[in-house]
Amino acid sequence: MKKRYRNGETWDFEHEIGVLGDREVILGLDGGTTSTICICMPIFPFSDPFPDPLPVLARAVAGCSNHNSVGETAARETLEQVMADALLKSGSNRSAVRAVCLSVSGVNHSTDELGILNWLREIFPTHVKLYVQNDAVAALASGTLGKLHGCVLIAGTGSIAFGFTEDGRQARAAGAGPVLGDRGSGYGIAAQALTAIIRAYDGRGPVTILSSNILQILGLSSLDELIGWTYADPSWARIAALVPVVVACAEAGDRVAHEILQDSVEELALSVKAVVQRLGLCGEVDSLVPALFILTLPSDGKGSFPLVMVGGVLEANKKWDIGKEVVNHISKSYPGVLPIRPKVEPAVGAALLGWNFLLKESHKEPYKTSEEWNCTVARP
Repeated sequence: MKKRYRNGETWDFEHEIGVLGDREVILGLDGGTTSTICICMPIFPFSDPFPDPLPVLARAVAGCSNHNSVGETAARETLEQVMADALLKSGSNRSAVRAVCLSVSGVNHSTDELGILNWLREIFPTHVKLYVQNDAVAALASGTLGKLHGCVLIAGTGSIAFGFTEDGRQARAAGAGPVLGDRGSGYGIAAQALTAIIRAYDGRGPVTILSSNILQILGLSSLDELIGWTYADPSWARIAALVPVVVACAEAGDRVAHEILQDSVEELALSVKAVVQRLGLCGEVDSLVPALFILTLPSDGKGSFPLVMVGGVLEANKKWDIGKEVVNHISKSYPGVLPIRPKVEPAVGAALLGWNFLLKESHKEPYKTSEEWNCTVARP
C-alpha cells in the first residue's frame, strides 16, 4: 500500500486515530454524474439475517466521479477523498477495511473495471477485497438488498437499464450518454425542452409555456440569454435540473411538455423491455426478493421479475408520475413486472454487494430468505 497525497494529505488522519477494537468494515460507494456517496458499514455474521435497521457507521458525500464527465484524474481524486472521509467519520482506517465495492457510472467495460481495480490496489492493503461495478448494479442491489437478480432502471441525470439472471448473465440497455441519445434521462428531457423553446421562437414548432417558465426560473429575459446560459456550462447535471419545470408545464396542460415526458416514458420502457427480453427474466419470482417489496403478484406467480426503480426522474411526487407511466407501459408486455422503490440508497446496496461477494468467497450457505427479509430498512 502506498501513501498517497492529495490536497493536504488525504490519509494523514490515520496517524491520529486507531481502529475501534477489532471491528472490520465494508466501504460501499455509489458514484454518479451528479454526486458520489460512500458509506461505511460494519461486517455482520454471514449466518445471521440482516440487522434491522442496517448499521451504517458513516456516510460521506462528494461531487461527480464519472470519468467521462470530469476526466480520470478528477474522478479518482473524488473517489479517494470520499472513501477517506467515510473512514474518518466512522473512526476507522484502511487496515480495518475488509472489502471495498465501488459502483461508478462510466464503468462500462472490463478495461474500465481493471483500471480502477489497479488504482485501488495502490490505496488499500493487500488483504482488502476489491470490487468494481457500474453504478446500476448498486442501484439494483439497493432494491433487492444484495441479491443480483432482476432489472434496475435508473433515470436521473442519465439513464440506464441493467439486468441480471440467477446464473450470472447480464445485459444492459441505454446508458451511453446524451451524445448517443440518452433520451429518457433527465438531461434528455430538459434538452428536448430547450430545443422546443428554440423551435417555438423560430416558428418551426408549436408555442409552449416552456419558453416563459424556463426563462423565469433561470432569471433570464431573452432567448439570446438562454442560448448563452446553455453553452456557458453545458454540464449534464446543470441541464437536467430543469426537469421539474418540464413536469410542471405538462401538469399545467402544455402539449409540448406532455409529449416530451411521454417520449421519455416510451424510451425508458423500451430500455427495460430490451433487457428483459435478452435475459428471459420472466420466470418464477425469486425467493430472495424481500417480501416487503413485492407489491402485486399474478395469481399463478409466473412471468414475474423485480424492477428496481431509482433516480429523480422516477420519483412518485408529482401528478405527472413518470415512474408510474413507465410501469404501466412495461406491464402491457410484461404484466408480471414487480416495481420496487428501494428503502435504502445505492451506496448501501454497494456495501451489501461487497458483503454478498465476501459471503460467496467464504463458501458458506446463502443468507436468510423470505420471511427474514420482512423488515423496513430506513435510509441512513
